[in-house]
Amino acid sequence: MKSSIRGHYLAWLLLAPTIAIMVAFMGYPMLKTIFLSSQLTDLAGNPIKFVGFENFIHLLKADSFQTSLMVTLIFVCFTTILTIVIAYGLALLTKDKFLGIDIFRTLISSTMGVSVTVASILWLFIFNPQSGLFSISLKTLHLSPINWLSDPLWSLIAIIGTTTWMNLGFAYLILLGSLQSIPDDLYRVANLHGASWWLTLRKITLPATKPTVFFVSVVTLINAFQTFGQVDILTAGGPDFHTNLMVYAIYQDAFVNHNVGRASAQSIVLTFIIMIVTLIQFWWRQKRQGRSK
Repeated sequence: MKSSIRGHYLAWLLLAPTIAIMVAFMGYPMLKTIFLSSQLTDLAGNPIKFVGFENFIHLLKADSFQTSLMVTLIFVCFTTILTIVIAYGLALLTKDKFLGIDIFRTLISSTMGVSVTVASILWLFIFNPQSGLFSISLKTLHLSPINWLSDPLWSLIAIIGTTTWMNLGFAYLILLGSLQSIPDDLYRVANLHGASWWLTLRKITLPATKPTVFFVSVVTLINAFQTFGQVDILTAGGPDFHTNLMVYAIYQDAFVNHNVGRASAQSIVLTFIIMIVTLIQFWWRQKRQGRSK
C-alpha cells in the first residue's frame, strides 16, 4: 500500500515540470486572451473597460474579417489537398528501391529543413516580376507576364504554392514510411491474380495508408491555419487583403493597429474554427470506419 502511494506521488513529481510549463506557456496565455477579448484596451494593450461580447460583434460585422475568413478557408483547403496529393504521388513514385533513389528522396524531403524565412526569401526571388524564374519562363514562351505578388488572384495562388512546397517534405516522409510498411506479400498475391495497378492502389495501398493520410491531413490543416511568415515576407497581407490570412490579421490588429481586444477576439474565433474543422475530420473518419466494418 505504502509503495503504491509512494509511486503515485513520484508520478506527480515527475509530471510537475511538464505541467508547470504547459500552465505557463499555454494555460496562462489562453486565459489572458479570453480575458482581453472582453476588454477595451489602450495602445499598450492594457485593459481599460469591460465591453463583454462587443469585440466579437464588431469583428463578425467587419468586411475585413469576412474577407480574411474567406481567404483563410480557401487557402487552407487548397494547401491541405495539394500537399497530400503531391506528397502521396511522390511517395508512390519513390517507394521502391533503385539506383539513385536516395538522392530524390533527400531532395524532396529537404524542404522540411528549410526555415520559413529562408524559403520565403527564395520564393520572393522566384516570383520577381523582372528577373524571377517564372517571369523568365513566361517571357521565353512568349506568354503575358504575371504580377505574382501584386495581383489579387495570383498572389493567393503564390502563397498557396509556397506553403505547399514548405509542407511537402514532412508529408512526403510520413507517407513514404507508411507505403514502405505495407507487406510485399500483398502485392505479390495481387500480381498472381492479375490485378491492375489501379485496382492494387484502390484495394491495397489506399486502405493500408488511410490512417497515415488522416494524420497528415490533420497536421497539414492545422499548420495551414497557422501560416504567417510567408504572408509577411511575400505579400504583407495584400493586395487589398486578398492574402490577409487570419493569423496575419491577428498580428496586424495586435501589433500594428494596437487593438489587442479585437485581436484576442479574433484569436478565439480562429481557435474555435480549428477545433470544429478538426472534430469534423475525426467524426468523418469514425463514420467511414463504421461503414467499413
